[in-house]
Formats: sequence, structure tokens, C-alpha cells
Amino acid sequence: MDRRTFLALGLAAPLAFKSGLVSPKWAFSAEDNAIEVSFAADPSAPKVTLWQTPRQTGSQMMGYIFRTATGETVVFDGGMPGDGKYLAELLKKHCGGKVDAWYLTHAHGDHFGALGEILAKTPDALEIKKLYFNFPNREWLDKYEAGGRKWRDPFFAAVEKNFKGEIIAPKPGDVQKFGDALTIETLNDFDESLTRNAINNSTIIFRLDVAGKSLLMLGDLGAEGGDRVLKNVPKEKIDADFVQMAHHGQQGVTKEFYAVASPTVCLWPTPDWLWDNNAGGKGKNTGPWKTLETRAWMEELGIDKHYVSKDGLIKMTF
Repeated sequence: MDRRTFLALGLAAPLAFKSGLVSPKWAFSAEDNAIEVSFAADPSAPKVTLWQTPRQTGSQMMGYIFRTATGETVVFDGGMPGDGKYLAELLKKHCGGKVDAWYLTHAHGDHFGALGEILAKTPDALEIKKLYFNFPNREWLDKYEAGGRKWRDPFFAAVEKNFKGEIIAPKPGDVQKFGDALTIETLNDFDESLTRNAINNSTIIFRLDVAGKSLLMLGDLGAEGGDRVLKNVPKEKIDADFVQMAHHGQQGVTKEFYAVASPTVCLWPTPDWLWDNNAGGKGKNTGPWKTLETRAWMEELGIDKHYVSKDGLIKMTF
């Protein structure tokens, strides 16, 4: 049995979502070299398609594309500069190269770098109507992570020079609707007094309704930022069917946060080396990362359905 067949068989058990019972249907798609899974009531006529994109460089990264049946496209983050070409090609192929909204969770290059690369190198490749991000000011960013300027400066320069759409800073309680099957709500803002793990803890998080399923987009939110969200955001806003695992699944929010979220499915923007805590090919659990700890938390919480970017492009329909 090959690896993709094993995945398909092993992950095809019924899932009891908060919003009803669904049996996801798995298949391998030769197109895009993707694994496909459907959570739609009618898989032949999904209301929203979601792609979790894989890395194109040696780095961790995060990229998600949402496409509604009515033609709206939303992107979250996108990855490193080296992920830009791949991402743009997916958007041109499946979304006509038009993006209604591009959301950035926080000011780290493995999240905004792909967009910066596209804007700098091929500014006419995509038509992007609106860009949503709410970063602390550049003086604060430079103070708490001076080394990140090598990523941030080119990004800001590309946006200032080549971005032709509208730039919006999302605020808590803001809601955007895309067609009749995708809604995005901003849940928090940043707190400049959180200077430990500063940039990650400035992450803006979002709650999505995707054709009746709830999805929590956590970016790289850290423990301190997660605790602040637990304190300030109603728990019913945190509770979700799907959760994107914070900080690529390690040293992000706490186990307590995930317990409140109580997802049925975890989305991991996590490469193979990070998934196994494998430092430089030395073997499993030889690195400094905490991914195995987070994986153990999920097992303890009874969450056993995971879609991991290490496995390649994953296409989900709702």
C-alpha cells in the first residue's frame, strides 16, 4: 500500500462536527499533485474550496486559499518569498488570478514574504482588491526583532510601490462576507505590552464560517497572546470545528487554549522536519521544537484528525 492510499484509508472515518455528522471523502488528485477531502453535504457541488499550501523552500511557512462557488477568493498569509511563484500560479489556475481579500496574520517573513515577492517581482500577476493587516508600527517591530527587517523592509517597499488595492487594518468585531458561504470575523488586536515573543504575540486571529463549519485561524499566536484572547474573547467565538495550529504547531498557544477551542480537525502548516522535531536529518525528536508535545496534547484532548502541509497540497471542499 502506498503512502497516499494509506492516508486516504486512515483518515476516512466519520467525523462528528459540532454542526453535524460528516463523512469526509478522500482521494488523490493528479491535478496539482493534491490530496483532496470533502466535508460538503454534496461533494459534487461544494460551496467553498480551501487549499492548504505546502512549502517550496526549506523553511516553515503558512498559506491558505479560499474560493467560493460564487467566485470570491480569499488568501491568508502565503509563505516565504520562495513560495510566491507557486502561490501565484495556483491563484491564476483556480481563481483567475483575482483575489478579493488577502489577510496577513502578523509581521513575519514566512507569512507575508510570498505576497511581498509577488508584488516586487510580478506586480501585475494578480489582481488583489483588498489587503487586510494590522501590524504594530515599524519602530516597535524593529525594536523587538531587528533581524526581521531583512524581510519586512522589502515587503513594505513592495506594498508601497506596487499594491494598487485598498489597505484595511482589521479591528476586533469587524466582519467581512464573501458570497453566501464565507464569513470572516476579526477576534483581537495586538497589545504592545506583550514583548515576550513579541511579533508572534502581535498576531491577529480570525474566526471563519465556511459553509456552516467554523474555522479558527491562529497564525503564530503565542502563549501570552493566547491567554489574552481567552480573557477578552467570548469562549463561543474560540470554539471551532477546525483550528489552524498556532506557530506551525509548536510553541504557540497553550493546551488550555486548544481545550477551549475543542476542534474536530486540526490544520497544520508544518513541514516534515518540524512535524517530527528532526534537526538537520538527525532523526525524530533531535531538535529544539515542541511539535511532539503539541501532538501529544491533541491526543490527550481526543483530537485525531489532522491535515498537515508536510503531506503536500491539500484541497478541502465544504
